[in-house]
Amino acid sequence: MRRLTWFNTTSLTLGFAFLYLPMVILIIYSFNESRLVTVWGGFSTKWYGELMKNEAFLDAAVVTLKVAFASSIAATVLGTMAAYVLVRGGRFFGRTLFSGMIYAPLVMPEVITGLSLLLLFISIGLDRGIITIVLAHTTFSMCYVSVVVSSRLVSFDRSVEEAALDLGCTPFDAFRSVTLPIIAPAVISGWLLALTLSLDDLVISSFVAGPSSTTLPIKIFSSVRLGVSPEINALSTILIGLVTIGTISASLASKRAVKKRQQEEQMAEQAA
Repeated sequence: MRRLTWFNTTSLTLGFAFLYLPMVILIIYSFNESRLVTVWGGFSTKWYGELMKNEAFLDAAVVTLKVAFASSIAATVLGTMAAYVLVRGGRFFGRTLFSGMIYAPLVMPEVITGLSLLLLFISIGLDRGIITIVLAHTTFSMCYVSVVVSSRLVSFDRSVEEAALDLGCTPFDAFRSVTLPIIAPAVISGWLLALTLSLDDLVISSFVAGPSSTTLPIKIFSSVRLGVSPEINALSTILIGLVTIGTISASLASKRAVKKRQQEEQMAEQAA
């Protein structure tokens, strides 16, 4: 084990402070008694109660959660299918074009993506609303899922899958019973990444959202233009808490799944 030097310790401290100190300050001031967010007036939780009474924020939160769960599930399914085709499909006609279309949203500016999707929805006569936001979020988040799942499929030991086929499984049964459980941590990671991207998106949502489908980032951005209120600090603190709990839970679940798979492999080796 290499010991930490003063340079490494200082670099880590400054890096973590730069990343997390603003969040810590935001959380502290969410319990501020004063309406002025930069003046400490004492400890209070009243702004959380005021937030629960703000119907505009609550409605935007409901829309955001609906869009996030729907788009993340669709992006996970499509991204996993795309990754499987790219890794297992070999060289087929149009593979370069297909892979380019999958990875294009990774490098495409969000303004261009949002504007092009808006023009597409207008040209086909689709009214802007929750459906258009779900379609837009699925379009740009499925490529992230594809990258995550592809990296796992590349290192996948296909001999296990071939053994299942030799024992009488159909290709679909082999994928469902063998391949999918092994790549499940990557699929879950892709789903969490798609969910986070959807919850966080502002630029693309502002292009494709309708008057009755305002998402939480759009609502927060429009409110901040008039000044930061303690209710926004309280809302941001709740979001940070939910993301932290979700990340820790997913990490523990992935570690548990990996440990279980290792135990099963050891039992199989001992039995052989």
